[in-house]
Amino acid sequence: MSIARDDITGLILCGGRGLRMGGTDKGLQVYQGMPLAMHALLRLAPQVGTVMINANRNLAAYESMGVPVWPDSMADFPGPLGGWLVGLERCETRYLAVVPCDSPHLPIDLVERLAKALEAEGAEIAMAATQEDGRLQLQPVFCLMEAQLLESLAAYLKTGERKIGLWSGQHRCAKVLFEDAAGFINVNTAGDLQALEGRPA
Repeated sequence: MSIARDDITGLILCGGRGLRMGGTDKGLQVYQGMPLAMHALLRLAPQVGTVMINANRNLAAYESMGVPVWPDSMADFPGPLGGWLVGLERCETRYLAVVPCDSPHLPIDLVERLAKALEAEGAEIAMAATQEDGRLQLQPVFCLMEAQLLESLAAYLKTGERKIGLWSGQHRCAKVLFEDAAGFINVNTAGDLQALEGRPA
């Protein structure tokens, strides 16, 4: 890709409340012998220059994975955008790539393809998308964005809004279709985790 890997910081979102999993810390749930967040880290790290984790509890467990860990800078679990905000605040590169902690099979060419689309379309954000029932389904928590969007996101969150689409819609956004939707399967419940255990890594 023409955007250099070292110009991209990776962010793994582990800051959610895990309500559909009984309030457990999703990123630390074990899948094939490793925490889900570690699967995401091993997939994302080769695609970017540096990686950090956004987490709001069990910080020592996440720090043991060997990368910086930052809690939300806003109170009351503002959702994925709260993680994006702290990622942009701590990002020292031109771009930030974001993935969730609960998709252990995320594509190994995710960042490269997002970067190509971002550059080709002159966009500020590139988001992954899959095809579901013949229509394009955005996967907004798999994205690449310019770090200079920090001020815009901070201002948006101060209004009390939390929807990703409303904020991203204010910016030039490239949509990148990934044919294999299996890479975006995520774990929301204990049942999801059990079902996924039957899949090859």
